Amino acid sequence: MQKIQNYINGQFENPINNEWLDNFCPADGEVYGQLPNSSKVDIENAYIAARSAFPIWSQTTIEERSRILIKISELLEANLQRFAEAESKDNGKPITLAMTVDIPRAASNFRFFGNAITQFSSESHESIGKHAINYTLRQPIGVVGCISPWNLPLYLFTWKIAPALAAGNCVVAKPSEITPMTAYLLGDICNEAGLPKGVLNIVHGLGTTTGQAIIEHPDIKAISFTGGTTTGAHIAKVAAPMFKKLSLELGGKNPNIIFSDCDYEDMLETTVRSSFSNQGQICLCGSRIFVEATIFEKFKTDFVKKVKALKVGHPSESSTNIGALVSKQHLSKVIDYLDIAIKEGANLLFGGKKVSVKGFENGYYLEPTVFEISTDECRINQEEVFGPVVTIMSFNTEDEVLQMANKVKYGLSATIWTNDLKRTMRLSTQIQAGIVWVNTWMLRDLRTPFGGIKDSGVGREGGFEALRFFTEAKNVCIKY
Repeated sequence: MQKIQNYINGQFENPINNEWLDNFCPADGEVYGQLPNSSKVDIENAYIAARSAFPIWSQTTIEERSRILIKISELLEANLQRFAEAESKDNGKPITLAMTVDIPRAASNFRFFGNAITQFSSESHESIGKHAINYTLRQPIGVVGCISPWNLPLYLFTWKIAPALAAGNCVVAKPSEITPMTAYLLGDICNEAGLPKGVLNIVHGLGTTTGQAIIEHPDIKAISFTGGTTTGAHIAKVAAPMFKKLSLELGGKNPNIIFSDCDYEDMLETTVRSSFSNQGQICLCGSRIFVEATIFEKFKTDFVKKVKALKVGHPSESSTNIGALVSKQHLSKVIDYLDIAIKEGANLLFGGKKVSVKGFENGYYLEPTVFEISTDECRINQEEVFGPVVTIMSFNTEDEVLQMANKVKYGLSATIWTNDLKRTMRLSTQIQAGIVWVNTWMLRDLRTPFGGIKDSGVGREGGFEALRFFTEAKNVCIKY
């Protein structure tokens, strides 16, 4: 049984309190390792290491920082198979998804920000008539905290730490205690790439202990967090009196709006993917599907047929479309929502049952599930389920569907399917979401800002937005 260790000051260490958590494999429900449940002492040690490394790292040339981040990217690509297998085993996602999306994107994060920092420039303003010039310094904050979720473990872990390091900060990071393996493996990659000791520190443990120690540490001046809305609200409450900078990417309940003039086959294929990728455990999944009434019955028949063809199976099999949910507790939560939906009168079109995979009967498998609903106000359509569960509902007018799309507390993403340019422009402006996809889904350009509104969070990540978050702006005015 493998014991994961903390990565502090370039070395792997056991937790000071010698407390350990079991690490479960979602595919078979068995414990296959242990990880630290780190305490405030471990976080303090990580902070001290980061603080000691900051003066040198923050003064390292941009070119040298860039070189190291790009080297990390190259090493991740060279170890694609190893990291993908670890991610699939730890998370339950199909190995094909980890091979083609998660690990390549993690490598891209380091390469992108390694290059972006070389193009990140300051502004200057000449005050005509006042014989003065103003210029802006963008300086690293110091020691920052990065806390990432379990659904896209290395993908989102690197999405935070790469821009933080690129900007010259040192990092105390906590991956999810449910999926710690690839973050642990990253430590060796960082050492091989020549990242100086203490620049990145990875500390494992529960959110209530390890995560809490990070957010309440008075000298960790910024927190980047991706996770649940309730946890985000707690972080904001703790951080506010200390005036920490916050970037909070939280939950989503995203509308997928389908008009009759769409490219039907493209829409159908993409909608299956946007509904059930990663077992529906992506904050950007389109879990509320609204279909124009004139094509609703056709869509319902065709969509359910395609969903029935999805294979639920062991994540290691290349033919698997739907792997295991991340944990026994999460599976139970999703099933509870299915029961709620039935009680509220939703019509179950397909799914809703646990799946027994031969040889892995204790794994956390669930059929992809489709409900037809008659009111958008039911709980299954208002609350984040975060599993392979979608609702479908018809609409008649643009105003009607816009009202339903915006009638949730979340505002992360939305998808619109139409070939009407005027409609595209109208709805894109009026939909309450941080990102709107039109005739596509999950097509990402790392230069663009990413984040949500309402209960989906505050702040933006991606591109220069991330580099701005991880730096402080200082104006210098010189009279001549």
